[in-house]
Amino acid sequence: MTLSTFDLYSIGIGPSSSHTVGPMRAARIFVEGLAEQGILTDVDRVRAELFGSLGATGHGHGSEAAVLLGLEGEDPATVDTRRSAGLIALVRDEGKLTLGGGHTVAFDVDSDLVLYRRKSLPGHPNGMRFTAYDAAGGELAVRVYYSVGGGFVVDEDAVGADRVVPDATPVRWPFATGAELLAICAENQLSVSEVMLANELSWRSEAEVRSELLEIWRVMAECVDNGCSRDLVTDGILPGGLKVPRRAPALFQELSTGTDPDPLRVIDWVNLFALAVNEENASGGRVVTAPTNGAAGIIPAVLHYYVRFAAPAAGLSEAEVDDAIVRFLLTAAAIGILFKTNASISGAEVGCQGEVGSACAMAAGALCEVLGGTPPQVENAAEVGIEHNLGLTCDPVGGLVQIPCIERNAIASTKAINAARLALNGNGVHVVTLDKAIKTMRDTGRDMHLKYKETSRGGLAVNVIEC
Repeated sequence: MTLSTFDLYSIGIGPSSSHTVGPMRAARIFVEGLAEQGILTDVDRVRAELFGSLGATGHGHGSEAAVLLGLEGEDPATVDTRRSAGLIALVRDEGKLTLGGGHTVAFDVDSDLVLYRRKSLPGHPNGMRFTAYDAAGGELAVRVYYSVGGGFVVDEDAVGADRVVPDATPVRWPFATGAELLAICAENQLSVSEVMLANELSWRSEAEVRSELLEIWRVMAECVDNGCSRDLVTDGILPGGLKVPRRAPALFQELSTGTDPDPLRVIDWVNLFALAVNEENASGGRVVTAPTNGAAGIIPAVLHYYVRFAAPAAGLSEAEVDDAIVRFLLTAAAIGILFKTNASISGAEVGCQGEVGSACAMAAGALCEVLGGTPPQVENAAEVGIEHNLGLTCDPVGGLVQIPCIERNAIASTKAINAARLALNGNGVHVVTLDKAIKTMRDTGRDMHLKYKETSRGGLAVNVIEC
């Protein structure tokens, strides 16, 4: 199994990579399969069933609209984010759906789109089953898919607890553990980003890698800008019913015009960057999955910190900053691959330690490299980032990616910066390795009670409402 940097970063929509992006992709794959089999025009009706965490929190995560959009042939990277609003009501009123954008079938939202709150499929907590029927009611096709975190989708034939899309592409420097990655770096006098770049050349030219990563950064930056510029009069409350107010626009105005001499003011900017992204995500806006939507604000916030504060302080040119952005994203991806390969980035599988914890480690290691850290220091920074997120539960209030998710991204962003600084003040030698920390995260996730894994049946999800 080989993973690319671009498996970790994908452009999509909020509020959840596993509950919105994944279901949309799965539904689209199902319809594409019907067309490939030559039976799409024979379909008279389809049924979509969501299980486990998808069934438990799908209402709050926009899973229903995502499935309908996917059945219509929409892709998360290009879909008009405004289409989600009102789509359920529209389909319910019309009683029909156009599969793949070209074949119209009858569709009853209440009976053909089912969320099971307490039923699960065997392969993963985020399970889906799609069924196509002919005019006589006979089954034409049945497919099961799993949304395994970060927008990854696999079918029921995938094997293994970590379920990833298989790719046998040979790469220059294959690695599956942090120890192997460090050994490659040491033996060949390479940085982590140089190892990742060499591997990416198995799929793309260096110019393409650079161009695509800078495009990822452009979308991240645009997401921050969008979150900071929202009109608080017309768009000041996040959707979903919790009445959570947006904070990024007002904070941006204060920071942009204020003259507060507080030496820790930079932390307010980092908080702003993360809040802006995650408020956009919570409202179904365009975000970059990094490595999930629930944790989408951390890497952009830390990279914004570098571009806005660290790079100017170092006197870097625009070209040097672009180079650093590319190295940052490559390094973060290398660390993310270790989590994806050896544990999980799915909150429904291991709790929020797999989402915010993984993103914190990725951002910490990446920042450490662009600030001049050695590979052992990079590995140390990543380990600190995850070690202090171990046991983090996923307990979204109301099933929405708002409380505690938005603030949690801000806290983890500043934690990542601190982790990088701690590592840079050391020599890379430390007791707990990144591999051990990742294994601990996996074991902790396995031991964690189900109610703390994106079901909204434990933790803040119940105590906030009870209070």
